[in-house]
Amino acid sequence: MTTFDDRENKFENAFAHDASLRFKAEARRNKLLGLWAAELMGKEGEAADAYAKEVIKSDLEEAGDEDVFRKIRGDFDAANVDQSDHQIRRHMDEYMAEAVKQIQTEG
Repeated sequence: MTTFDDRENKFENAFAHDASLRFKAEARRNKLLGLWAAELMGKEGEAADAYAKEVIKSDLEEAGDEDVFRKIRGDFDAANVDQSDHQIRRHMDEYMAEAVKQIQTEG
């Protein structure tokens, strides 16, 4: 194996590792976001956990965060929860930072 092949394999492995960590962080963020949203909609216990799982699943609809945002926005609107788009997106960012921190602490 050449030095170039070694280097290529290292980059591929690093990319795969980074993609895996990003996926885990997004799923963790979505769970935290779902639990926050569930609380604002008056859900507790198993209902809150089930809602958080719905939010996690909503992220599989398309690339990016817009599918998650639309899920939360639509559910807030249906439940008459007063949160602006900015507030939802701010919580998405805050929970992503928290998720990354949690994953780094675990690993």
